[in-house]
Amino acid sequence: MPRTTGRNSRRNTGRNTGRSTLPAKRHSRPAMQEYDRLPAELRRWLAGALLPWRPRSVARAFDKALARTGDRRRALAELDQLQRRLIARDAAAIWGRNHPDAS
Repeated sequence: MPRTTGRNSRRNTGRNTGRSTLPAKRHSRPAMQEYDRLPAELRRWLAGALLPWRPRSVARAFDKALARTGDRRRALAELDQLQRRLIARDAAAIWGRNHPDAS
């Protein structure tokens, strides 16, 4: 399988990862084991996420937000804001600046 790198690279690996400008990476730990280790509130958030987040990425972002806010609900709200920003960036790159979600 050819490997491509860079922010705007895309590769078709046959997985359901959707169209995104986010970089694709190989990971050493199975995602389901990482998912099972998440607290219930993060598993719920991840189950409803619009982007193909890795459990480790969600945990890292949540921990940073929790350290900043000191409140679990506000930390989850920051995850929502982060996801909206990433979607806005992708919308502009994939569908163009006229897309309603493009920033």
